[in-house]
Amino acid sequence: MQTRTRVLTGTALALALGAGTFGAVSASASAAPAAQAESAPAVSAKKKDDAVKDKNFTTSTHLTVDAASRAAQAALDAAEKEGQKVTVAVVDRNGNTIVTLRGDGAGPQSYESAERKAFTAVSWNAPTSVLAGRLAQAPNLKDIPGTLFLAGGTPVQASGAPVAGIGVAGAPSGDLDEKFAKAGADSLAK
Repeated sequence: MQTRTRVLTGTALALALGAGTFGAVSASASAAPAAQAESAPAVSAKKKDDAVKDKNFTTSTHLTVDAASRAAQAALDAAEKEGQKVTVAVVDRNGNTIVTLRGDGAGPQSYESAERKAFTAVSWNAPTSVLAGRLAQAPNLKDIPGTLFLAGGTPVQASGAPVAGIGVAGAPSGDLDEKFAKAGADSLAK
């Protein structure tokens, strides 16, 4: 009976200590963001307009999910009108995929190829058919991770700067892929 009492007492003590430690950790964790907020530089509401003009900040334009979806659908529709089975990818300025549409019957390789063409187009702000021609002068370009220097990608620009890329893959030629990608980009101007 004494052993059982000691085990129960020890267990109760361990639970009490554990609860106390958990409470201390929880209290310090909830206090940390407040302390960090006090020490972090902040832009006051009064100076918000000045901060926009400050050379330490930048503003960038991004394609909305709705616009990316419309562009991808326009590219896919253009391909389907010509009986082509393709995949269309739209990436943002940083190369992150916004939307990918894989058309009925598109080949398994087309998914990754479309994303890589879109990434390549937005990275260099040029159609991938133009970039493919640059490989003769700089063959190491093809070694850059995530890129694909085949026709089928086109950048989307706002005020001359790249804000997105559209890549199409799966048609029998890169020229067709790029034609469909351009149809997607052109749909954004409407």
